[in-house]
Amino acid sequence: MSSRDDILKRIRLRLGRTEENAAARRGAIDAVLARRAQGPRPAVEADLVARLRGRSEALASTVEIVERIEDAPAAAARYLAAHQLPLSAVAWPQLAGLDWVGAGLQVECRAARGDDLVGITGVFCAVAETGSLVVLSGTDTPAANSLLPETHIAIVPAARIVPGMEEVWALIRAECGDLPRAANFISGPSRTGDIEQTLVLGAHGPYRVHIVIVR
Repeated sequence: MSSRDDILKRIRLRLGRTEENAAARRGAIDAVLARRAQGPRPAVEADLVARLRGRSEALASTVEIVERIEDAPAAAARYLAAHQLPLSAVAWPQLAGLDWVGAGLQVECRAARGDDLVGITGVFCAVAETGSLVVLSGTDTPAANSLLPETHIAIVPAARIVPGMEEVWALIRAECGDLPRAANFISGPSRTGDIEQTLVLGAHGPYRVHIVIVR
């Protein structure tokens, strides 16, 4: 990140960009976005949880709904046991406070490595219209946990489900300020149809995506 910051600093110097004129420019951009009219959008049901579940299952994800965030570890354990998958995983550091041991899981809260088979993450938000999970990279939210393991389990608070893509970017601007290094949109398990148009799951990422929605 230090090299990236150095490069961006040089670009700002060449452009004559300072904190003062950058703030004014950002204000002008915000004003343009605020008055921009949205184009036509498909209708999305009022029940965003039901819509997210339906679209996610259509994309070959599986879904379980629980009532409390404290129920998420047990839901993850049920899914792994039902599919005879390892009961060990890596999880986002921000999920370290959940009782994984009590659910019978061995969980390390760190970024995934190449030999980790199960990754557990939260989300920044989820898109009801498309069934997509939105994951922003960061120190406590390493992107590797949703990309490297064969199985990805995502915990999605119902309050973080938005109707469409437009709301995702508005939420990022409102809550993050600067854009994160990476914003990943995950729509079901990894797949490709490059070879003879035969659909293959797990080609570039997880074979399985299980979503635990917390009401």
